[in-house]
Amino acid sequence: MRDTTAVLGYAWPLVVSPGETVSFHLSSPTLDAAQVRIVRVRCADPDPDGPGLKLSEPGSAIDGRVALRDQPVHPGSAAIIADRPALNAPSLAAGCFIYPTAPLAGPQTVMSRWRADLGQGWRLGLDQAGHLVFEVAGAAGAATLTSARPVLEREWVFVGASYDAASGAITLIQRSLDRLGGRDSSSLTTGQAPASLAWPTETALVFAAHAFESGADPLTSGHFDGKIDRPRLFREPLSEETLRRACEMLAPSPADPALVGAWDFSQEMASDKVRDLSTNRLDGQLRHMPMRAIAGANWDGSVVQWTERPELYGAIHFHSDDMADCGWQPDLALKIPADWRSGFYALKLTARESSDDPVESYVSFFVRAPLGQAKAKLALVATTATFLAYANSALRLDQVHAEAMLEGVIALSRDDVYIQEHRELGLSTYDTHSDGSGWCYSTAKRPILNMRPLGNTFNYVNDTHIIDWLEELGFDYDVITDCDIDRHGAQLLEAYDCVITPSHPEYYSRNMIDAFDAYQRGGGRHIYLGGNGFYWRIAWHPTQPFQMEIRRGMSGLRTWEGEPGENGLSFNGEPSGLWRTHGRPPQRLVGVGFDAQVFTRSYPYEWLEDARDPRVSWLVEGIDLAKPLGDFGLRGGGAAGLEVDRVEPTLGSPPHLLRLATADRLDYGGVPTLEELRTLHRGTMGDQNALVRADIAFFPTAAGGAVFATGSIAWCCALTCNGYDNSVSRVTGNVLRRFLDPAPFEGFDD
Repeated sequence: MRDTTAVLGYAWPLVVSPGETVSFHLSSPTLDAAQVRIVRVRCADPDPDGPGLKLSEPGSAIDGRVALRDQPVHPGSAAIIADRPALNAPSLAAGCFIYPTAPLAGPQTVMSRWRADLGQGWRLGLDQAGHLVFEVAGAAGAATLTSARPVLEREWVFVGASYDAASGAITLIQRSLDRLGGRDSSSLTTGQAPASLAWPTETALVFAAHAFESGADPLTSGHFDGKIDRPRLFREPLSEETLRRACEMLAPSPADPALVGAWDFSQEMASDKVRDLSTNRLDGQLRHMPMRAIAGANWDGSVVQWTERPELYGAIHFHSDDMADCGWQPDLALKIPADWRSGFYALKLTARESSDDPVESYVSFFVRAPLGQAKAKLALVATTATFLAYANSALRLDQVHAEAMLEGVIALSRDDVYIQEHRELGLSTYDTHSDGSGWCYSTAKRPILNMRPLGNTFNYVNDTHIIDWLEELGFDYDVITDCDIDRHGAQLLEAYDCVITPSHPEYYSRNMIDAFDAYQRGGGRHIYLGGNGFYWRIAWHPTQPFQMEIRRGMSGLRTWEGEPGENGLSFNGEPSGLWRTHGRPPQRLVGVGFDAQVFTRSYPYEWLEDARDPRVSWLVEGIDLAKPLGDFGLRGGGAAGLEVDRVEPTLGSPPHLLRLATADRLDYGGVPTLEELRTLHRGTMGDQNALVRADIAFFPTAAGGAVFATGSIAWCCALTCNGYDNSVSRVTGNVLRRFLDPAPFEGFDD
């Protein structure tokens, strides 16, 4: 058994062009060194029933030995304001609104200027029983106030505290915003602390955590799970009424001489900055991408999109397990040679090769074809958005229905076990944080265990079967990436006569959808060899590449729901959710759209009468239409399975579309997607429901273009069966050769 986790790493940038440099950030707690090789990935799937792992070594300047070190990960989001003179007033009043989401998870800090290494400063937070606490400490002594009643989980509460340096009087305020139905946890607590406490120097002001050390960018601990809205800080103690009024105001008067800071989290929603409205301009830096575009304590349901009234979205949801950037130092750097082919690449790391537990780990990256310089007529799109959405998925571990969904006992891989023990790497957008809220961001600045050779047999690994097939049959192709399509639009696609979207292009931004729409309208040929494509609406970060965002909303096949009013993407202000609910279902683009998942087994297609249409005789050349299509495959024994799409005219499948084949007898394991169900009744499953099926579709588009879609994730894993000599391979080859033929497709008007 190979040890795939003894050394881990990530490549940055994730996508590079020839001539650009990629760096590798590595860490190992047990190994001092490893052997490294750059490999070009032809097939990443070790399945012994398939073509097997196929990697080639182009030879690189960094091949050889690399020394390793242990680089720890420090998860947990916070906002950090570096120490400034304005923060050093001896007295203070601090207040904000909080919405705790895990108040019993342990001691947490909401606002602080506290040094955990010294045990000095001040901090407003929660104790392990969920009681609000205010702690002050200095060389002269310390004092702690604790509220009478614990805060409630997922209820807004105003919290505040003050310290009078002249008298040593301290106050702790806790006021529930909704006091009905037993929700009132309000209390006012006063006490006495030593007078004239001296705060530690070089100590940052931190929201949602406290500093563990000095400096402007300190390590933090005591991370808070929940929302914080409109924090305010004053240089003198205030009455409860005055402090609360200051927190309720969207913009306290900057002329107030007592005002130290008033932070507005509704500003610059896509950035990692928090802005201070006071004259001190104590702007801060966010760490680990806490969730923004969050409904604040003043959100009243009058709008559901943060762009309509940003002032109602002045909260940030912090998580103790947020993780956006491991921050590991680079260990290797490689300038990509100008003559390297585009493709899936990886840094291969090996150690203990002669032992019973050899190390074999990979760090993936992608070499794109040079922008605007197509080397081939065909492009394969690497679906990095989907890879990031699924990055480090713990779905099989955390979802109680996972084994029921798969109808089998889950066998855990070494990667699964590692993810279970090392949540600090950050999970996928299918998973939930430790407080139960969903992960809406995913980034590439961390090891991604299921986006590499030997990884989970979904997405990345499945897509490499298409690469292997293209190589075996001798098709020339470029690899381009979906994130580049987002940035460069249709002009990136227009360089190619034909574009393949692979097994699972599920996550698409508006720019990406628009680019494919324009490409197809301009005569481009699009081959979609997957299932559940073009399903979720996402955004890429405007300035930080390889960070994507999804809001699951309240429709679609989802593993979590966002809070009401929080379906707007913070990166660009657009709504998220299903493209289907935004008037652009995948059927309008590729003729088919997601209708069911079926993980129990995969099925063959049966040819339909449209396949005998003489206008597509080239497509079925060499095929016996009386026989099933794809009654074989590496994923469940068929070509139609996992997640499947069907033709649906009511959702936009073109009138001229030919429905060539279908797999419409998916048995009881075929489960329709949630948006397919209007009411609950018997007969919704695949054994009785004609709408649960995979369809193969073809239709001509404008300007001589065309679209071919298979509507199944399992399709690509049937390409290589029987030594690449099979009906799935033959149909795909027929389509690809015709799509690369410049002769235009005629419309079907006659």
